[in-house]
Amino acid sequence: MRALHKAFIRLSLCLMMVSVMEPSMKPLNVLAKLLNSHVAIVLKSGVEYRGTVIRCDGYMNVLLEGAAERFRDELVANYGRVLVRGNNVLYIRTDVPKK
Repeated sequence: MRALHKAFIRLSLCLMMVSVMEPSMKPLNVLAKLLNSHVAIVLKSGVEYRGTVIRCDGYMNVLLEGAAERFRDELVANYGRVLVRGNNVLYIRTDVPKK
């Protein structure tokens, strides 16, 4: 019985450690650190926007400078500035070469 109690306590501690995320690893903090970085933002529709992050907000809306729209790895259009609405974002890549 005592061993089961110890195992339960260990499991509880592990779960608490996993559920507590470092402030620097929270999505909004990571996004804020990407200011002036070249990124690729993939939307739920499959469209991808590449550009330099110049602004972002608490809703994960992102303003890109020098943005290019791509779909299925083909260039669709080049834009100056693009505002990407946060609720449409599937994921953001940071390993994108600046072209």
